[in-house]
Amino acid sequence: MNPEVDAFLKRQDRWRAELGKLREILLASGLTEDLKWGHPCYALGGKNVALLHGFKEYCAVLFHKGALLKDPEGVLVQQTRNVQAARQIRFTDVREVARLEKTVKAYLREAIEIERAGRKVPFKKTEDFELPAELESRLAASARLKAAFAALTPGRQRAYIFHFSQPKLSKTRAARVDRHVPRILAGLGLDD
Repeated sequence: MNPEVDAFLKRQDRWRAELGKLREILLASGLTEDLKWGHPCYALGGKNVALLHGFKEYCAVLFHKGALLKDPEGVLVQQTRNVQAARQIRFTDVREVARLEKTVKAYLREAIEIERAGRKVPFKKTEDFELPAELESRLAASARLKAAFAALTPGRQRAYIFHFSQPKLSKTRAARVDRHVPRILAGLGLDD
């Protein structure tokens, strides 16, 4: 048991009991416990297998290579459509954790075996992501902008694609594209 995770759990108001029960399950698997990205993380030989985290509506155990899990119970959730590898099992009370304990243990055993086998999640290439229509139309209208966007690194392109795709309203997506055109033309990424 990691004292940093003890301190993390003591600070939790909303999901303390649920995260504590999930922690017991994960620790019983023999994984190494650490605090990464501000959350309890469980690893095998330095490779992350699972993470515990809480949100406003739910808490969850996240499997870093969850996309490779079989999910016969149909409980894995892809957090957003842009998340490629990780999958969560979500909980809203400690009774759910108790009810799904066997499932969590089975999925955890499979996740550990996936890590031991060295399996990798096949990631989409940047060109496989669908461009938001607002970006696509701006690129079609300007050869200079299209060339500047193509010259960005794949990671910078993906960051822009994800950022532009997030808003629900087209006018908001278009405003984001408009606001970032000068940065793209300057060869800068979203966070440069």
